[in-house]
Amino acid sequence: MHSSETKAGESLKPWKNLISPLSNFIFISPIFMKGLLAICFFTAFSICCFSVLPSWKPPVPCPECDRILIYESHHESINSGPEEKTNFSHVLFGIGGSAATWSTRRQYCELWWRPGTHRGFVWLDKKPAKGDGPWLATSPPYKVSADTTRFKYTCSYGTRSAVRIARIIKESFELGLDNVRWFVMGDDDTVFFTENLVNVLNKYDHNQMYYIGGNSESVEQDLTHSYTMGYGGGGFAVSYPLAAALVRILDGCIDRYADFYGSDQKIGGCMSEIGVPLTKEDGFHQIDIRGSPYGLLSAHPLAPLVTLHHLDYVQPLFPGTNRVDSVKKLMNGGYKSDPSRVLQHTFGYDPMRNWSVSISWGYSVQLYPFLVTGKDLSTPLQTFVTWRTWSKEPFTFNTRVLNLGICERPIIFYFDGVKELGNGTTLTWYRRQNSHPMRRCNWENYAAAHLVKGFNVSAALLDPQEWRKAPRRQCSEIMNAADNVDGTIGVRIRDCSPWESVTPK
Repeated sequence: MHSSETKAGESLKPWKNLISPLSNFIFISPIFMKGLLAICFFTAFSICCFSVLPSWKPPVPCPECDRILIYESHHESINSGPEEKTNFSHVLFGIGGSAATWSTRRQYCELWWRPGTHRGFVWLDKKPAKGDGPWLATSPPYKVSADTTRFKYTCSYGTRSAVRIARIIKESFELGLDNVRWFVMGDDDTVFFTENLVNVLNKYDHNQMYYIGGNSESVEQDLTHSYTMGYGGGGFAVSYPLAAALVRILDGCIDRYADFYGSDQKIGGCMSEIGVPLTKEDGFHQIDIRGSPYGLLSAHPLAPLVTLHHLDYVQPLFPGTNRVDSVKKLMNGGYKSDPSRVLQHTFGYDPMRNWSVSISWGYSVQLYPFLVTGKDLSTPLQTFVTWRTWSKEPFTFNTRVLNLGICERPIIFYFDGVKELGNGTTLTWYRRQNSHPMRRCNWENYAAAHLVKGFNVSAALLDPQEWRKAPRRQCSEIMNAADNVDGTIGVRIRDCSPWESVTPK
């Protein structure tokens, strides 16, 4: 060791041997050597790391990632401020239609659609023909569904359109529209009562997975298809989080359930895989019946009216009108004045004459010139038969046989008008339709009942919040039963007192 070397220099002995030939020409400082070593070490480390990484490739398109981004964006928006009640702007309608049927079906859709207020699209199989004229502003805007020929469909008695219509909810979701809480599906002949729809949806947390709708009225249909699905014609609603989960597996479901008849049945199969049951609401009406819907609508369940379907397959709601005009009369009359109350059923008695009075608000009044039990009055008269086989039974609710004895039938008074009294109260009036058959009945009660020309019914506006409470039918009382001078009976509908019963005296 040279006497001039320090302890620090001793540590460089091996390296000095390696660079000794260069030392004849330049001086290498210890600091420079340490920097050189650091650079070499970093270079070697980088080469090792990058040698084990896969080669870079361009990113592959990821529709699933797009859906995740849409879903995350949705949740960021709903959590960014105070929550507001669900309104029309939060609902996106997906209406199943076709270019061939739209010209006749649009009249139903235009009864409820409000341009500029409602959001959604009619999904067609192709663009409307040029000969059909321009698309009307009174109709929902349309979109053309994607091609579905790659999907399987093996149901021998159905049509492939079920595949296309099943995918409407997926195509609606992938539009990525903002501020959507609910996807509501229906057919082009489904009539929505949208104020009541929104009130029903407000009962549920749209941040949870909800699947809301109703079943068929005919048991044979539920047995053939399912009791656990929301029937598409009657309409159903899917919350945003559930839609996000549904669109991930929907295409696979369509192939797995290729033998299922309808689009709603395929979606119901998907819901079973996700594990979300149908939340049933009695106001969604598939109307899987034939004949007259009168019995069903005159004893409506204790639930807001949300939808009506299959109106082309039943008699008009009101006598003396066509099908479309009869629905228009219901919507522009009682529903427009008091949406929550339309078709709500109540009944009471005239104890002086032993009469029974049954009221379907905004639709009809039944007068029985004898006492009828509350159980019978709350049970629909069977004015219809089953959907597929036109049989007398069975249905998913109890029915009361429409007795052929003419003197045992009610005298029916149909809705004729409504007036708002200005103090949160409405007055509706009803006029007799079937007066002549009563002349065959010689009972004293029938003779007096035959003189009745109509009913005037007053009621306070029904607060939509009532539907969030435990359901209870309201009470009605006869106001001028004894001195019926002009042939019109006055009735007042009101809340029942806590211990009140409508039991006849």
